Amino acid sequence: MTFEENARAKALGYARAAGLPTVADDSGLEVAALRGAPGVRSRRFFGDGASAQERNAKLLALLDGAADRAARFVCIAVLAFPDGRMESFRGECAGAIGDAPRGANGFGYDPVFVLPDGRTMAELAPAEKHAVSHRGRAGALLRARLARGL
Repeated sequence: MTFEENARAKALGYARAAGLPTVADDSGLEVAALRGAPGVRSRRFFGDGASAQERNAKLLALLDGAADRAARFVCIAVLAFPDGRMESFRGECAGAIGDAPRGANGFGYDPVFVLPDGRTMAELAPAEKHAVSHRGRAGALLRARLARGL
């Protein structure tokens, strides 16, 4: 499945179960040298029980010596209605995978994801991260849509 398919399935399922408009999302990391992996399996790519630190270490090991370390975070947020209508909002954040983890904020792959300004996502304050992150960007598009009313 894709990020969008996952988000659509979750949002529509909950909208129909609740009888109310519902928002759900799916997100993950895509690494160019890994042909888009870990992708939709970002949390489980290195095993269901792997900690964030273990996932980051394994990702860095896979990319050892790789010339292309380009990566992006992707988030798809979906607004679903009980009648089956759905609207999708895509947010992306481009960067690269660094050589070692840095920073104490964030979670997941944040310590190894380097932004164009040279900082990792884990080195950003929460407000800074929200302004540039894939989730922040998808959320901004969703908020703008909701401001127009349901």
